[in-house]
Amino acid sequence: MSKSSPRRPFGGRSNNTITVIEAKVHRSSARNARLAFILTAVIVGLLSAVVAASSIHPILALFTGALIGVPLGGLAWLLVRVWPVLRLLWWWTPEIGITSFLGICWVQLVNHTSTPVTLIVVALVVGVPAAVPVSRRFLVAWTWCLVVRHRLRVCFAQFIIANQSGSLPLILWAKPTPVGERVWVYLRPGLSLADLEGRLDRIAVACHASTALVERASDRNAAYLRFDIKRREVLTAQVGSPLVDVIDPDTPATERIPATVPTALDLPDIDAPTVTLPTQGKPAVKKPATTANGSKPAAASSAVEDDVSDWI
Repeated sequence: MSKSSPRRPFGGRSNNTITVIEAKVHRSSARNARLAFILTAVIVGLLSAVVAASSIHPILALFTGALIGVPLGGLAWLLVRVWPVLRLLWWWTPEIGITSFLGICWVQLVNHTSTPVTLIVVALVVGVPAAVPVSRRFLVAWTWCLVVRHRLRVCFAQFIIANQSGSLPLILWAKPTPVGERVWVYLRPGLSLADLEGRLDRIAVACHASTALVERASDRNAAYLRFDIKRREVLTAQVGSPLVDVIDPDTPATERIPATVPTALDLPDIDAPTVTLPTQGKPAVKKPATTANGSKPAAASSAVEDDVSDWI
């Protein structure tokens, strides 16, 4: 859709075009609408004729199928044809809803109050949220969510789109986070997560943010993605510690060094215990146990050695 102005304000001619729907998208939707009409009309018409043929004459059943299939095909054509407009309205749904709500409130306020009362109410409605820090941060955060949705749409239209028909991904919703905004996007055929990961720096520039991240929002559907737009740091603030009150400020700095705390045992300095193994009909034999680190202790020098001559 475009709107042209044949003349300039000060003479001459110009072609000023305001593009609402891209020409490629317009042609693609027209082609898809024709296909939807034909398929819906033929399939629904044949099914209706087959069902009707069981109770009426086959020729009348064909006319009945046509009467049912053609209107439904026209409905499918209409839905596919106006889908780019519906998608455009979806992108601007929050703004349209907020503007309509404020307009209705303004009309009702003007019709039921005097001018001074109207001005006082408007001043309170605008001034109080702007003066209270909590409400001001809340409004600013949600305003950035609305802005980021449109900035992402601009990114897809300018340098991300990889669809031959020119259809843009569907930007679903956005909500504020402590570091920025989080936006959910549903990709159309032709794009993938890998196509977006190489353009995150350009997305951050378009969204007026410091960095941008993207990841899958569903393990089962690769087209459902989540963008995290980061525009501030939340871990840079200084946090007070109660340990500061424990240290006496009059103590010299050299005496504040804590004593060395042992963190492990020196295993070679520990005497190896002995374990008594009872046997049936024999006196208990004391057998040296292994040391704590798993090695066997060295044999004592007083141990009795076997006489080798008894075995020869």
